[in-house]
Amino acid sequence: MYIHELAKLSGITTRTLRYYDEIGLLIPEKRRDTGYRIYHQQHIDRLQQILFYRELDMPLDQIKDILNAEGFEQLKSLRQHQDALLLKKQYINGLLETVTKTIESIEDGITMTNEEKFEGFKQQIINENERYYGEEIRNKYGEDSVLGTYSMVRNMTEEQYQTMQAIEGTLLASLQEAMKEGNPASELALEVAEHHKQWLSFYWPKYTKEAHVGLAQMYMEDQRFIEYYDSRVAPGATQFLTACIVHYAQG
Repeated sequence: MYIHELAKLSGITTRTLRYYDEIGLLIPEKRRDTGYRIYHQQHIDRLQQILFYRELDMPLDQIKDILNAEGFEQLKSLRQHQDALLLKKQYINGLLETVTKTIESIEDGITMTNEEKFEGFKQQIINENERYYGEEIRNKYGEDSVLGTYSMVRNMTEEQYQTMQAIEGTLLASLQEAMKEGNPASELALEVAEHHKQWLSFYWPKYTKEAHVGLAQMYMEDQRFIEYYDSRVAPGATQFLTACIVHYAQG
């Protein structure tokens, strides 16, 4: 199959396919005499995987690492895609239900509870957490702990939801200031760890210092966690936050 045929089949542009070739994400066979790109069945199957991951907003370099990893299993990957898409479907359905109820409340003069207004957004928190970190947190904390966390999120009131959002904002701002001092044992750094503990209280049924440190260490073992804080605060933010939590737990 030539590049224009695959483009027509998949619905993506030939320019995109050429770019995937350039970055080593999807490398077709190339005819020596003409230089034409030739795509075989394994290329088509790999492109399907790529598009599945892109639908989940995953960066191309991360997709490449996953597909090139030793022991990559297509069936397992497809099942993970299926689970992620089902979660996305649940989130969209939840938002649609919230929007529909809001429209009906305006048109019919029906009072909508605050809990109903935020139902879709709380489901988004659960879906995003499951999508990115579900496997890791289950391996580390167990199924019961994960389900307990999701139950707390679902039962969160509007006031709790707003408070949680505010605490996270305070956490990021104080982390940025503490990094300027550069001392993870300073008073400000301890406040950072305390804000992080307060934020966790909306997710964890039970807090322990050991679990707090364990979570911080898991942050440093996974690039996705590192990017979460480093992109919102500054490079090195995740490492500094981990150090703050360790000192906090030792105090």
